Amino acid sequence: MTENHIVVVIGGGQAGLSISWHLSQRGIEHVVLEADTIAHEWKDSRWDNFTLVTPNWQCALPGFCYDGDDPDGFMKRDEVYDFVRRYAHSFDAPVREHVSVTNALQGTEGGFDLETSAGPMHADQIVVAVGGYHIPTIPRFAEKLPKEVLQIHSSQYRGAHQFPSGDVLVVGTGQSGAQIAEDLHIEGRRVHLVAGTAPRVARFYRGRDCVAWLHDMGVYDVSIEDQPGGVGKRENTNHYVTGRDGGRDIDLRTFATEGMRLYGRLLGVEDGVLQFAPTLEASLDAADAVAESIKDNIDAYIEREGITAPTEQRYVPVWRPEVETTELDLAATDITAVIWSVGFRTDYSWLKVGAFDGEGHPTHNRGVTSVSGLYFLGLPWQHTWGSGRFASVARDAEFLAEQIGLEISAAQPERVVV
Repeated sequence: MTENHIVVVIGGGQAGLSISWHLSQRGIEHVVLEADTIAHEWKDSRWDNFTLVTPNWQCALPGFCYDGDDPDGFMKRDEVYDFVRRYAHSFDAPVREHVSVTNALQGTEGGFDLETSAGPMHADQIVVAVGGYHIPTIPRFAEKLPKEVLQIHSSQYRGAHQFPSGDVLVVGTGQSGAQIAEDLHIEGRRVHLVAGTAPRVARFYRGRDCVAWLHDMGVYDVSIEDQPGGVGKRENTNHYVTGRDGGRDIDLRTFATEGMRLYGRLLGVEDGVLQFAPTLEASLDAADAVAESIKDNIDAYIEREGITAPTEQRYVPVWRPEVETTELDLAATDITAVIWSVGFRTDYSWLKVGAFDGEGHPTHNRGVTSVSGLYFLGLPWQHTWGSGRFASVARDAEFLAEQIGLEISAAQPERVVV
């Protein structure tokens, strides 16, 4: 028999749980389907020494806030996992674990027909809360690397203990790549790091965490439509910084002075020789420029608001490449492992509705699609900078819950939704 639900939420992470809380508050019948276990991504897809890069006080889910004794600190991997699971238990979220959705399409008489590992289901409305990072990306030319070189994606990285002795090549300097390079560096491994175009941000400036300044400045409240470049902002890479050991900058130039080898963009590999574009210096300068521009904005805010704050010397580069390496023969190095930290691609192949662009990304306005009853939650830059993180998922969930309530009231005028 087919199970019938008013709303089916797909995904049991912080986004799916947040919309579940709001639906519960409104008395809207629903179920949350989780293919694995609640918040498993925090446990299964982060390395051993992982920490949040946003301070704990930003972990404010609907009806549940960080309650530890270090609001300005940065929770570690297992602490985040426990935090999200405690949230689910705090309101007895109707989560069904180990239930995967293998197919979903619009029903012939409205709503959506779902094929799941627990049998067929029908939902009047569905909320897709599975994030935007599904399939790890590894370039095709990785196949040309010598067979004896161990290769993994950043989502599989747990620590230096995974690799044989020798050097490690990390490709990519987004948040994960930069932090993984730092982790290996701290563990005493020699790291070869391929720098991309990711910007960076200072951890602290003028007496406070930069996140706190940006929060007070309202930066996290600016909708994507009001951002320079509009929805194109969704393609931007997040700034690299770390919350490790109480939080600090990640400065690739400092790593270089300590023995890390830096390279420009990786173009490919031929006969065991890595080929790089001479983009390293430009990438480092661009990352620093973004960090300094954020400081400029903080300075302007402090002056405009008449805030008393300590002054601080600006950053001065501690290293520059004398000559950029454009070729590296692996046979002449001690590199025994490669970590690909070059992102993910989406996979909504199971969701057979006309709500995607030519690259497979959902088309939506604040999570509301053109398909009646279909919503997305927890996407990067869904509405604001914080949408894909703890910072703003509560606000996004509340907005969608209101839309769902309106949809139910319009379809069933006799049903009272509070």
